[in-house]
Amino acid sequence: MHVHAMHVYQVLRTRMGLPLPSVRETVAQLVVYSLLEDYLSYWIHRLLHTQWGYEKIHRVHHEFTAPTGFAMSYSHWAENLLLSIPALAGPVIVPCHITTQWLWFSIRLIEGINIHSGYHFPFISPSKLIPFYGGAAYHDYHHYAGGRSQSNFAPLFTYCDYIYRTDKGYRYHKLKQAKLKSLEENNVDKKGGSTAFSTRKTD
Repeated sequence: MHVHAMHVYQVLRTRMGLPLPSVRETVAQLVVYSLLEDYLSYWIHRLLHTQWGYEKIHRVHHEFTAPTGFAMSYSHWAENLLLSIPALAGPVIVPCHITTQWLWFSIRLIEGINIHSGYHFPFISPSKLIPFYGGAAYHDYHHYAGGRSQSNFAPLFTYCDYIYRTDKGYRYHKLKQAKLKSLEENNVDKKGGSTAFSTRKTD
């Protein structure tokens, strides 16, 4: 097992010793890895939503229409193999220190769990800090639409879906939700603002 791991590190040209990478180098490499992984995953995901790709491989993952964190790794073995390519592409093209590599794979694992968790925490969401970040709500719509989904293919960011116009369904969905919310608020206002938490006295 140790020999096999060392061979992988040699293929990836991973640095093992001192000095440790600087913070600037680590952040720059993680940004490159994230953008490259997101772009490659976008196109692989689109291929998996062709009729053959979905029926033979990707439908397993879409058994979860309302995913949980565990759904991240619930997929066909071929899909796991295919989607490991984008995650490894960055470290192969831009070799790094082993600490950066561990950090990268840890981030991707946590992020995969996060976008499948079904939870969006407004105050600590990465979408507040990272431009074009999708998050759980973004990926939730993809699972909600299911096999017929032709929207929200990218795992991390939204730029690919925006550029290639594969976010139309999601934008329409968000617009529809906003209109429904507005109607509900207008109905409450017309009723005098009465809610379950109303403090108005009644006779």
